[in-house]
Amino acid sequence: MDSCHSFTLGENRIMSFTIIDAAPARLNRSELAVPGSRTELFAKAAAGDADVVFLDLEDAVAPDDKPQARKNVIEAVNDLDWGSKTLSVRINGLDTHYMYRDVVDVIEQTQGRLDLIMIPKVGTPADVYAVDMLVTQVEDAMARPKRIGFELIIETALGMSNVEAIAGASGRNESLHFGVADYAASTRARMTTIGGPNPLYGVLTDAQGDAPRDYHWGDMWHFAISRMVVAARARGLRPIDGPFGDFRDADGYRAQANRAAALGCEGKWAIHPGQIPLANEVNSPSEKEVTQARRILEAMAKAQSEGQGAVSLDGKLIDIASIKQAEVMVRKAEQISSAG
Repeated sequence: MDSCHSFTLGENRIMSFTIIDAAPARLNRSELAVPGSRTELFAKAAAGDADVVFLDLEDAVAPDDKPQARKNVIEAVNDLDWGSKTLSVRINGLDTHYMYRDVVDVIEQTQGRLDLIMIPKVGTPADVYAVDMLVTQVEDAMARPKRIGFELIIETALGMSNVEAIAGASGRNESLHFGVADYAASTRARMTTIGGPNPLYGVLTDAQGDAPRDYHWGDMWHFAISRMVVAARARGLRPIDGPFGDFRDADGYRAQANRAAALGCEGKWAIHPGQIPLANEVNSPSEKEVTQARRILEAMAKAQSEGQGAVSLDGKLIDIASIKQAEVMVRKAEQISSAG
């Protein structure tokens, strides 16, 4: 075994007697949304560079188009070569009459390629339980060999207030996603854009005589994303930041993705193909970061062999906590490399 890995603590170790099983280690840097009614986009999505693609039966599809969109999605899952991508379908909400048919038809009529179901507007653990029961029944009836996982969108005040319980509501849960637009509507936030900053959310510096006062914008979504990240990580799930509406603003998208990554998100939605490389870039460790992480693991392996629990590297203390951070970085780099 390479010395870099002799210090491996294990992905599920959280330094507590309570051990949480982590969700499957899927690469989830970018997640492309594709409307189920836009069949001309399916092949492009399959051939593109997004780690995850979700075919949307919910918000992106008009009510009259939903039955046909469901047929389109089933055909696309069966007939297109999705390569190594993770493939998901966003079903309609539990408060609609479309949802049960989405679940039943998609699982019964696809041939095992589907990996995930995305559940929108999750408000309570019971919402997840209801879909879990239905999915389990259909899987059992079809003797489906591959178990479908769940992506859960936290996009209402009710969902955010119950996010910790929602995260632990099913063994199928794999990721939590922040649905910023519906969340803004649910909380009556004073904005109409999808994601991004709000010029109303800021503070003035103190008055200093007649000198001009500076106005500093803040991140009004900081609390919501941070809370979702904590709930997700506490249950071994992937936290994913949601959409950024202005697909022409690459700098704005990158800034929003960076701040989500800084808070612990490991991926972000793309509502346009042009956002995919930005999400992949932000959520991939740089060569410099990976090299430093490997140096930390090597230094700590050497320290262990000499009976030390901590050591100095480049004038900075590194210890067991440093190992965990470095292991995360190295694992992500290896995951990206193996995905090609």
